[in-house]
Amino acid sequence: MKIAVGGDHAGFPLKGYVIEVLNDLGHEVTDCGSFDPNPIDFPDITKVVCEKVRSNEVEKGILVCGTGVGASIAANKIPGIRASVCHDIYSSHQCVEHDDVNVMCIGAQIIGPALVKELVDSFLTAEFSTAVEFRRRVEKLAIMEKEYAKELLEVNKK
Repeated sequence: MKIAVGGDHAGFPLKGYVIEVLNDLGHEVTDCGSFDPNPIDFPDITKVVCEKVRSNEVEKGILVCGTGVGASIAANKIPGIRASVCHDIYSSHQCVEHDDVNVMCIGAQIIGPALVKELVDSFLTAEFSTAVEFRRRVEKLAIMEKEYAKELLEVNKK
């Protein structure tokens, strides 16, 4: 599977290990930065990773910041992206199975390398459910996204 990975300066120490795990699992990785521990804002890295997911250049994205929360907020602002903070195994597969999440966000200050491999593997091997209720709910998310984008366009025209 093709995976885009990115992290801000707070995620930098763990991002390298995430890439190592992905390579060991046989995935093709695109490293979207940061490439050193110098300060960089998480929205900037998030945008790069999510654009690769949106364009289908990669199948999934993984973002690493201090807590995972900022990256998740930023990612969920981008149309077509469904991101979730995943710090436990259940959430890392359930978010894909029920919500068709395409970007996993993890916090380098919350979890360590011991959990990363299991989280990444669980996230990437999960499949979106064929159950009608989950498909219906994800479709409602897409409709909400379009409705609010249209509203924003109208506000900006004024």
